[in-house]
Amino acid sequence: MNVALIGYGKMGKTLERLLKEKNHTVVGIVDFENSNRIEENLEKADVAIEFSTPKTAYKNIAVCVHNNIPVVSGTTGWLDQIDDIKKLVTEHEGAFFYASNYSIGVNIFFEVNRYLAQLMNQFPQYDVLMEEVHHTEKKDSPSGTAITIAEGILSNIDKKSNWKENAISKSDTLPIYAKRIGKVFGDHEVQYHNEVDTLKISHKAFGREGFAHGAISAAEWLLDKKGVFGMNDMLGLSEK
Repeated sequence: MNVALIGYGKMGKTLERLLKEKNHTVVGIVDFENSNRIEENLEKADVAIEFSTPKTAYKNIAVCVHNNIPVVSGTTGWLDQIDDIKKLVTEHEGAFFYASNYSIGVNIFFEVNRYLAQLMNQFPQYDVLMEEVHHTEKKDSPSGTAITIAEGILSNIDKKSNWKENAISKSDTLPIYAKRIGKVFGDHEVQYHNEVDTLKISHKAFGREGFAHGAISAAEWLLDKKGVFGMNDMLGLSEK
């Protein structure tokens, strides 16, 4: 598999190393120094893996779609434009794979979170809050993973209608307490509590390798497909 890497920060470098270990070939690398030369870096690519910045993600993905290159994106913080990308993919009969988090464990956590929210909806005496911690270089807050978790709760807890970062808990608001500390790769926790007890579920990442392996698996899976996909499609999970 010939891969173009769009974004060459710590995640991009981890992807490069693991791709080589899997006997794939990196045929192009786009970073801030050559960001205006995406197309020439796609010329020999079978697929692109995009981990860039919220400001550049839309343009990067659109260039891939226009050039008929399947693209896997893990950039968060730009999803106000994702409907435009989905429309573009449909118009060009392209292939696009997006996930806020490519860790297998996190995507199982998403499923557990949705199921737990369905159960807890029957017990309105419990309130719910979220906490997430990432390294200080994380550009968006709350994380895309935290927002996905929040959406799973909001779609299943009737009394919650919105989320808000670092908010005082209100009856209809799901607070997400976001922290940026040191070199933390990603900690996420959901907490249900009342006056008599507390119930928690959590996930802790120990490094970038889990995310990178998942993104590479997504690229391998996407090669012969057309359309818009996510981790549920690849893993055979059904979002509820």
